[in-house]
Amino acid sequence: MIKTMISANPPILTVTGITQYLKSTMDSDPRLQNIYVTGEISNLTVARSGHMYFSLKDSGATLNAAMFRSYASRLKFQPEAGMKVIVRGSISIYPQTGKYQIIVTDMQPDGVGARAIALEQLKQRLDKEGLFDPTHRKPLPEYPQKIGVVTSPTGAAFQDIKKVLRRRWPVAEITLSPTLVQGEDAPLQIVSALQKIDSAGMDVIILARGGGSMEDLWCFNDERVARAVYSCQTPIVTGVGHETDTTLVDFVADRREPTPSAAAERVSPNMDDEYDHILHNRNRMRSLMQMRINEGRKQVEYLKNTNVLQSFPSLLANHRQRLDTMVAGMDQAVSSRVEDGRNSLSVYAGKLVAFNPLKVLARGYSIATLDSGSIVKSVKDVKTGDGLTVKVSDGTIGCRIADVRKEEE
Repeated sequence: MIKTMISANPPILTVTGITQYLKSTMDSDPRLQNIYVTGEISNLTVARSGHMYFSLKDSGATLNAAMFRSYASRLKFQPEAGMKVIVRGSISIYPQTGKYQIIVTDMQPDGVGARAIALEQLKQRLDKEGLFDPTHRKPLPEYPQKIGVVTSPTGAAFQDIKKVLRRRWPVAEITLSPTLVQGEDAPLQIVSALQKIDSAGMDVIILARGGGSMEDLWCFNDERVARAVYSCQTPIVTGVGHETDTTLVDFVADRREPTPSAAAERVSPNMDDEYDHILHNRNRMRSLMQMRINEGRKQVEYLKNTNVLQSFPSLLANHRQRLDTMVAGMDQAVSSRVEDGRNSLSVYAGKLVAFNPLKVLARGYSIATLDSGSIVKSVKDVKTGDGLTVKVSDGTIGCRIADVRKEEE
Protein backbone atom coordinates (compact mmCIF):
# COMPACT_ATOMS: atom_id res chain seq x y z
CA MET A 1 0.00 0.00 0.00
CA ILE A 2 2.90 2.36 0.76
CA LYS A 3 4.46 1.53 -2.62
CA THR A 4 1.22 2.53 -4.30
CA MET A 5 1.21 5.88 -2.44
CA ILE A 6 4.75 6.75 -3.58
CA SER A 7 4.31 5.66 -7.18
CA ALA A 8 4.45 8.15 -10.05
CA ASN A 9 0.68 8.43 -10.14
CA PRO A 10 -0.53 7.90 -6.57
CA PRO A 11 -4.26 7.31 -6.09
CA ILE A 12 -6.46 9.77 -4.23
CA LEU A 13 -7.18 8.48 -0.71
CA THR A 14 -10.22 9.09 1.43
CA VAL A 15 -10.03 10.53 4.92
CA THR A 16 -11.34 7.26 6.24
CA GLY A 17 -8.70 5.31 4.38
CA ILE A 18 -5.76 7.29 5.67
CA THR A 19 -7.21 7.34 9.18
CA GLN A 20 -7.70 3.59 9.13
CA TYR A 21 -4.14 3.16 7.87
CA LEU A 22 -2.71 5.23 10.68
CA LYS A 23 -4.92 3.45 13.24
CA SER A 24 -3.83 0.00 12.06
CA THR A 25 -0.20 1.12 12.10
CA MET A 26 -0.43 2.35 15.68
CA ASP A 27 -2.45 -0.66 16.82
CA SER A 28 0.16 -3.04 15.42
CA ASP A 29 3.18 -1.21 16.80
CA PRO A 30 4.31 -3.05 19.97
CA ARG A 31 6.10 0.08 21.16
CA LEU A 32 2.71 1.81 21.52
CA GLN A 33 0.96 -1.07 23.24
CA ASN A 34 0.75 -1.63 27.01
CA ILE A 35 2.81 1.44 27.76
CA TYR A 36 2.99 3.65 30.86
CA VAL A 37 2.44 7.39 30.61
CA THR A 38 2.59 9.98 33.38
CA GLY A 39 0.85 13.32 33.34
CA GLU A 40 -1.64 15.60 35.04
CA ILE A 41 -5.38 15.01 34.62
CA SER A 42 -7.41 17.79 33.00
CA ASN A 43 -10.82 18.11 31.32
CA LEU A 44 -12.12 15.09 33.24
CA THR A 45 -15.59 13.88 32.19
CA VAL A 46 -17.49 10.80 33.36
CA ALA A 47 -20.27 9.79 30.98
CA ARG A 48 -23.58 8.26 32.07
CA SER A 49 -22.33 4.98 30.67
CA GLY A 50 -19.50 5.02 33.22
CA HIS A 51 -16.80 5.66 30.60
CA MET A 52 -14.19 8.21 31.65
CA TYR A 53 -12.71 10.80 29.26
CA PHE A 54 -9.88 13.19 30.15
CA SER A 55 -6.57 14.62 29.02
CA LEU A 56 -3.06 13.98 30.25
CA LYS A 57 -0.78 16.96 30.07
CA ASP A 58 2.70 18.05 31.05
CA SER A 59 4.65 21.20 30.39
CA GLY A 60 5.09 20.40 26.68
CA ALA A 61 2.06 18.52 25.34
CA THR A 62 -1.46 17.17 25.88
CA LEU A 63 -2.66 13.60 25.25
CA ASN A 64 -6.33 12.63 25.04
CA ALA A 65 -7.31 9.61 27.09
CA ALA A 66 -10.30 7.31 27.45
CA MET A 67 -10.95 4.72 30.13
CA PHE A 68 -13.95 2.49 29.59
CA ARG A 69 -16.32 1.51 32.40
CA SER A 70 -15.05 -2.06 32.75
CA TYR A 71 -11.64 -0.67 33.76
CA ALA A 72 -12.80 2.53 35.51
CA SER A 73 -14.96 0.53 37.93
CA ARG A 74 -11.86 -1.25 39.24
CA LEU A 75 -10.15 1.94 40.40
CA LYS A 76 -9.56 2.16 44.14
CA PHE A 77 -9.55 5.96 44.15
CA GLN A 78 -11.51 8.76 42.53
CA PRO A 79 -9.54 10.57 39.80
CA GLU A 80 -9.71 14.35 40.01
CA ALA A 81 -8.63 17.24 37.80
CA GLY A 82 -5.12 18.38 38.66
CA MET A 83 -4.09 14.98 40.01
CA LYS A 84 -0.80 13.62 38.72
CA VAL A 85 -1.18 9.98 37.69
CA ILE A 86 0.52 7.10 35.93
CA VAL A 87 -1.67 5.31 33.39
CA ARG A 88 -1.18 2.10 31.50
CA GLY A 89 -2.70 1.59 28.07
CA SER A 90 -2.27 1.58 24.31
CA ILE A 91 -2.05 4.39 21.77
CA SER A 92 -4.72 4.43 19.11
CA ILE A 93 -6.67 6.79 16.86
CA TYR A 94 -10.31 7.70 17.26
CA PRO A 95 -11.49 7.62 13.62
CA GLN A 96 -14.41 10.04 14.01
CA THR A 97 -12.11 12.90 15.05
CA GLY A 98 -8.82 11.66 13.66
CA LYS A 99 -7.14 12.40 16.96
CA TYR A 100 -4.81 9.98 18.57
CA GLN A 101 -5.44 9.00 22.21
CA ILE A 102 -4.46 6.48 24.82
CA ILE A 103 -6.94 3.80 25.80
CA VAL A 104 -6.30 3.43 29.55
CA THR A 105 -6.64 0.06 31.25
CA ASP A 106 -5.17 1.01 34.64
CA MET A 107 -4.40 4.15 36.62
CA GLN A 108 -2.70 5.01 39.87
CA PRO A 109 -1.60 8.24 41.54
CA ASP A 110 1.94 9.22 40.75
CA GLY A 111 4.09 9.37 43.90
CA VAL A 112 1.31 8.33 46.32
CA GLY A 113 -0.24 4.91 46.64
CA ALA A 114 -3.67 4.52 45.11
CA ARG A 115 -4.98 3.04 48.31
CA ALA A 116 -3.87 6.03 50.36
CA ILE A 117 -5.65 8.40 47.98
CA ALA A 118 -8.76 6.23 47.96
CA LEU A 119 -8.76 6.01 51.74
CA GLU A 120 -8.45 9.77 52.16
CA GLN A 121 -11.31 10.37 49.74
CA LEU A 122 -13.47 7.78 51.47
CA LYS A 123 -12.66 9.30 54.84
CA GLN A 124 -13.74 12.75 53.66
CA ARG A 125 -16.98 11.40 52.21
CA LEU A 126 -17.92 9.48 55.37
CA ASP A 127 -17.04 12.49 57.49
CA LYS A 128 -19.44 14.63 55.46
CA GLU A 129 -22.15 12.01 56.00
CA GLY A 130 -21.68 12.34 59.77
CA LEU A 131 -20.21 8.91 60.51
CA PHE A 132 -17.41 10.51 62.53
CA ASP A 133 -19.69 12.85 64.49
CA PRO A 134 -18.85 12.53 68.23
CA THR A 135 -22.53 12.94 69.14
CA HIS A 136 -23.16 9.52 67.59
CA ARG A 137 -20.82 7.78 70.00
CA LYS A 138 -22.50 5.65 72.64
CA PRO A 139 -21.31 5.56 76.26
CA LEU A 140 -19.58 2.41 77.47
CA PRO A 141 -21.21 0.40 80.29
CA GLU A 142 -19.53 0.80 83.66
CA TYR A 143 -19.93 -2.84 84.70
CA PRO A 144 -20.50 -5.00 81.58
CA GLN A 145 -21.85 -8.50 82.11
CA LYS A 146 -21.60 -9.67 78.47
CA ILE A 147 -18.61 -8.71 76.33
CA GLY A 148 -18.56 -9.61 72.62
CA VAL A 149 -15.31 -9.98 70.66
CA VAL A 150 -15.02 -9.82 66.85
CA THR A 151 -11.63 -11.13 65.72
CA SER A 152 -9.84 -14.23 64.47
CA PRO A 153 -10.25 -17.24 66.79
CA THR A 154 -6.67 -18.32 66.08
CA GLY A 155 -4.93 -14.98 66.43
CA ALA A 156 -2.99 -13.70 69.41
CA ALA A 157 -5.41 -10.79 69.77
CA PHE A 158 -8.19 -12.99 71.16
CA GLN A 159 -5.85 -14.64 73.65
CA ASP A 160 -4.61 -11.26 74.84
CA ILE A 161 -8.19 -10.01 75.26
CA LYS A 162 -9.25 -13.06 77.26
CA LYS A 163 -6.18 -12.79 79.48
CA VAL A 164 -6.89 -9.15 80.30
CA LEU A 165 -10.61 -9.67 80.91
CA ARG A 166 -10.11 -12.70 83.14
CA ARG A 167 -7.57 -10.80 85.21
CA ARG A 168 -9.48 -7.54 85.52
CA TRP A 169 -13.16 -8.52 85.34
CA PRO A 170 -13.67 -12.30 85.59
CA VAL A 171 -17.42 -11.97 86.24
CA ALA A 172 -18.06 -11.01 82.60
CA GLU A 173 -19.20 -13.54 80.00
CA ILE A 174 -16.99 -13.44 76.86
CA THR A 175 -18.56 -14.30 73.49
CA LEU A 176 -16.46 -14.61 70.32
CA SER A 177 -17.89 -13.85 66.89
CA PRO A 178 -15.13 -15.33 64.68
CA THR A 179 -14.02 -13.77 61.41
CA LEU A 180 -11.10 -13.37 59.06
CA VAL A 181 -9.12 -10.21 59.78
CA GLN A 182 -6.96 -10.15 56.66
CA GLY A 183 -7.43 -10.62 52.93
CA GLU A 184 -10.08 -9.86 50.31
CA ASP A 185 -12.76 -11.99 51.98
CA ALA A 186 -12.25 -10.37 55.39
CA PRO A 187 -14.53 -7.28 55.00
CA LEU A 188 -17.70 -9.28 54.34
CA GLN A 189 -16.90 -11.70 57.15
CA ILE A 190 -16.27 -8.85 59.58
CA VAL A 191 -19.60 -7.24 58.63
CA SER A 192 -21.43 -10.54 59.19
CA ALA A 193 -19.66 -11.14 62.53
CA LEU A 194 -20.57 -7.63 63.74
CA GLN A 195 -24.21 -8.04 62.80
CA LYS A 196 -24.45 -11.39 64.62
CA ILE A 197 -22.84 -10.21 67.84
CA ASP A 198 -24.80 -6.94 67.80
CA SER A 199 -28.06 -8.90 67.88
CA ALA A 200 -26.87 -11.25 70.65
CA GLY A 201 -27.56 -8.89 73.56
CA MET A 202 -24.00 -7.87 74.39
CA ASP A 203 -23.23 -4.93 76.68
CA VAL A 204 -20.15 -3.94 74.66
CA ILE A 205 -18.20 -5.24 71.62
CA ILE A 206 -14.45 -5.31 70.97
CA LEU A 207 -13.35 -5.26 67.31
CA ALA A 208 -9.70 -6.23 67.29
CA ARG A 209 -6.72 -7.52 65.36
CA GLY A 210 -3.06 -7.88 66.24
CA GLY A 211 -0.23 -5.96 64.61
CA GLY A 212 0.73 -6.23 60.97
CA SER A 213 1.58 -4.24 57.89
CA MET A 214 -0.82 -1.65 56.48
CA GLU A 215 -1.64 -4.21 53.79
CA ASP A 216 -2.61 -6.71 56.50
CA LEU A 217 -4.84 -4.16 58.25
CA TRP A 218 -6.45 -2.84 55.08
CA CYS A 219 -9.74 -4.71 55.52
CA PHE A 220 -10.48 -2.37 58.47
CA ASN A 221 -10.40 0.53 55.99
CA ASP A 222 -13.22 -1.00 53.99
CA GLU A 223 -16.32 1.18 53.63
CA ARG A 224 -18.64 -1.75 54.33
CA VAL A 225 -16.92 -2.48 57.62
CA ALA A 226 -17.02 1.20 58.63
CA ARG A 227 -20.76 1.41 57.94
CA ALA A 228 -21.38 -1.84 59.84
CA VAL A 229 -19.60 -0.41 62.88
CA TYR A 230 -21.65 2.78 62.60
CA SER A 231 -24.92 0.83 62.38
CA CYS A 232 -24.31 -1.28 65.50
CA GLN A 233 -26.63 -0.59 68.42
CA THR A 234 -24.07 -1.94 70.90
CA PRO A 235 -21.09 0.25 71.90
CA ILE A 236 -17.94 -0.76 70.01
CA VAL A 237 -14.31 -0.36 71.06
CA THR A 238 -11.63 -0.96 68.41
CA GLY A 239 -8.14 -2.28 69.05
CA VAL A 240 -6.58 -2.81 65.63
CA GLY A 241 -2.83 -3.15 65.11
CA HIS A 242 -0.18 -1.37 67.16
CA GLU A 243 -0.18 2.04 68.77
CA THR A 244 0.87 3.86 65.59
CA ASP A 245 -1.73 2.15 63.37
CA THR A 246 -4.98 3.96 62.58
CA THR A 247 -7.72 2.53 60.38
CA LEU A 248 -11.06 3.84 59.18
CA VAL A 249 -13.06 1.92 61.79
CA ASP A 250 -11.21 3.82 64.53
CA PHE A 251 -12.94 7.03 63.41
CA VAL A 252 -16.41 5.41 63.43
CA ALA A 253 -16.17 3.37 66.66
CA ASP A 254 -17.41 4.65 70.01
CA ARG A 255 -13.89 4.31 71.45
CA ARG A 256 -10.52 3.67 69.84
CA GLU A 257 -7.66 1.95 71.66
CA PRO A 258 -4.17 1.33 70.21
CA THR A 259 -4.04 -2.45 70.84
CA PRO A 260 -6.42 -5.35 71.56
CA SER A 261 -5.18 -5.51 75.17
CA ALA A 262 -5.86 -1.81 75.65
CA ALA A 263 -9.36 -2.29 74.24
CA ALA A 264 -10.00 -5.06 76.76
CA GLU A 265 -8.81 -2.78 79.57
CA ARG A 266 -11.10 0.01 78.34
CA VAL A 267 -14.27 -2.08 78.52
CA SER A 268 -13.53 -3.77 81.86
CA PRO A 269 -13.29 -2.33 85.35
CA ASN A 270 -10.45 -3.60 87.54
CA MET A 271 -11.82 -6.07 90.10
CA ASP A 272 -9.03 -5.22 92.57
CA ASP A 273 -9.72 -1.51 92.26
CA GLU A 274 -13.43 -2.07 92.74
CA TYR A 275 -12.78 -4.17 95.85
CA ASP A 276 -10.50 -1.47 97.26
CA HIS A 277 -13.17 1.10 96.49
CA ILE A 278 -15.77 -0.92 98.38
CA LEU A 279 -13.46 -1.29 101.37
CA HIS A 280 -12.73 2.42 101.32
CA ASN A 281 -16.45 3.27 101.27
CA ARG A 282 -17.17 0.79 104.06
CA ASN A 283 -14.45 2.27 106.28
CA ARG A 284 -15.64 5.76 105.48
CA MET A 285 -19.23 4.85 106.42
CA ARG A 286 -18.00 3.36 109.69
CA SER A 287 -16.06 6.51 110.47
CA LEU A 288 -19.06 8.70 109.74
CA MET A 289 -21.33 6.53 111.89
CA GLN A 290 -18.82 6.61 114.76
CA MET A 291 -18.62 10.39 114.49
CA ARG A 292 -22.41 10.64 114.70
CA ILE A 293 -22.48 8.36 117.74
CA ASN A 294 -19.78 10.39 119.48
CA GLU A 295 -21.61 13.63 118.76
CA GLY A 296 -24.82 12.12 120.17
CA ARG A 297 -23.04 11.06 123.33
CA LYS A 298 -21.62 14.55 123.82
CA GLN A 299 -25.07 16.04 123.48
CA VAL A 300 -26.51 13.61 126.04
CA GLU A 301 -23.71 14.43 128.49
CA TYR A 302 -24.30 18.11 127.98
CA LEU A 303 -28.02 17.78 128.65
CA LYS A 304 -27.37 15.70 131.75
CA ASN A 305 -25.31 18.52 133.23
CA THR A 306 -27.71 21.34 132.40
CA ASN A 307 -30.07 22.95 135.01
CA VAL A 308 -33.02 21.84 132.98
CA LEU A 309 -32.48 18.15 133.66
CA GLN A 310 -31.20 18.64 137.21
CA SER A 311 -34.30 20.65 138.28
CA PHE A 312 -36.69 18.51 136.31
CA PRO A 313 -38.50 16.99 139.37
CA SER A 314 -39.18 20.48 140.74
CA LEU A 315 -40.43 21.68 137.37
CA LEU A 316 -42.67 18.61 137.10
CA ALA A 317 -44.18 19.26 140.59
CA ASN A 318 -44.94 22.87 139.66
CA HIS A 319 -46.67 21.79 136.50
CA ARG A 320 -48.71 19.18 138.38
CA GLN A 321 -49.86 21.79 140.94
CA ARG A 322 -50.80 24.17 138.19
CA LEU A 323 -52.72 21.39 136.47
CA ASP A 324 -54.65 20.59 139.68
CA THR A 325 -55.59 24.25 140.07
CA MET A 326 -56.82 24.39 136.50
CA VAL A 327 -58.88 21.21 136.96
CA ALA A 328 -60.48 22.54 140.16
CA GLY A 329 -61.36 25.81 138.44
CA MET A 330 -62.89 23.92 135.55
CA ASP A 331 -65.01 21.79 137.95
CA GLN A 332 -66.31 24.92 139.71
CA ALA A 333 -67.14 26.62 136.43
CA VAL A 334 -69.00 23.55 135.18
CA SER A 335 -71.03 23.25 138.44
CA SER A 336 -71.99 26.93 138.26
CA ARG A 337 -73.13 26.55 134.66
CA VAL A 338 -75.23 23.49 135.57
CA GLU A 339 -76.91 25.32 138.47
CA ASP A 340 -77.75 28.30 136.30
CA GLY A 341 -79.26 25.94 133.77
CA ARG A 342 -81.45 24.30 136.38
CA ASN A 343 -82.82 27.64 137.59
CA SER A 344 -83.65 28.74 134.05
CA LEU A 345 -85.37 25.42 133.40
CA SER A 346 -87.56 25.84 136.48
CA VAL A 347 -88.69 29.28 135.36
CA TYR A 348 -89.59 28.05 131.89
CA ALA A 349 -91.42 25.03 133.34
CA GLY A 350 -93.54 27.33 135.54
CA LYS A 351 -94.51 29.40 132.56
CA LEU A 352 -95.49 26.31 130.62
CA VAL A 353 -97.71 25.13 133.43
CA ALA A 354 -99.36 28.54 133.74
CA PHE A 355 -100.20 28.62 130.09
CA ASN A 356 -101.35 24.99 129.89
CA PRO A 357 -104.88 25.00 128.37
CA LEU A 358 -105.85 22.02 130.50
CA LYS A 359 -105.55 24.19 133.60
CA VAL A 360 -108.05 26.59 132.02
CA LEU A 361 -110.53 23.75 131.43
CA ALA A 362 -110.28 22.79 135.07
CA ARG A 363 -111.69 26.21 135.93
CA GLY A 364 -114.93 25.45 133.98
CA TYR A 365 -113.99 26.41 130.48
CA SER A 366 -114.25 24.20 127.33
CA ILE A 367 -112.79 24.09 123.85
CA ALA A 368 -114.96 23.48 120.78
CA THR A 369 -113.38 22.03 117.66
CA LEU A 370 -114.80 21.20 114.27
CA ASP A 371 -114.55 17.75 112.72
CA SER A 372 -111.59 19.09 110.74
CA GLY A 373 -109.78 19.67 114.04
CA SER A 374 -109.74 23.48 113.88
CA ILE A 375 -110.77 25.39 117.05
CA VAL A 376 -113.99 27.41 116.88
CA LYS A 377 -113.17 31.01 117.66
CA SER A 378 -116.19 32.79 116.10
CA VAL A 379 -119.75 32.11 115.02
CA LYS A 380 -118.41 32.73 111.55
CA ASP A 381 -116.46 29.49 111.80
CA VAL A 382 -119.65 27.31 111.97
CA LYS A 383 -123.06 26.91 110.47
CA THR A 384 -126.22 25.05 111.37
CA GLY A 385 -125.79 21.29 111.12
CA ASP A 386 -121.99 21.25 111.64
CA GLY A 387 -120.65 18.67 114.05
CA LEU A 388 -118.59 19.81 117.03
CA THR A 389 -116.42 18.18 119.61
CA VAL A 390 -116.40 19.97 122.96
CA LYS A 391 -113.36 19.37 125.17
CA VAL A 392 -113.99 19.74 128.90
CA SER A 393 -111.72 19.01 131.86
CA ASP A 394 -112.73 15.39 132.23
CA GLY A 395 -113.52 14.37 128.58
CA THR A 396 -115.15 15.32 125.27
CA ILE A 397 -118.77 15.88 124.16
CA GLY A 398 -119.98 15.32 120.60
CA CYS A 399 -122.54 17.92 119.45
CA ARG A 400 -124.28 19.15 116.33
CA ILE A 401 -125.22 22.82 115.84
CA ALA A 402 -128.96 23.51 115.87
CA ASP A 403 -128.79 27.29 115.86
CA VAL A 404 -126.20 30.00 115.33
CA ARG A 405 -126.77 33.46 116.91
CA LYS A 406 -124.47 36.36 116.62
CA GLU A 407 -124.31 38.77 119.53
CA GLU A 408 -125.23 42.29 118.70
CA GLU A 409 -122.62 44.86 119.26
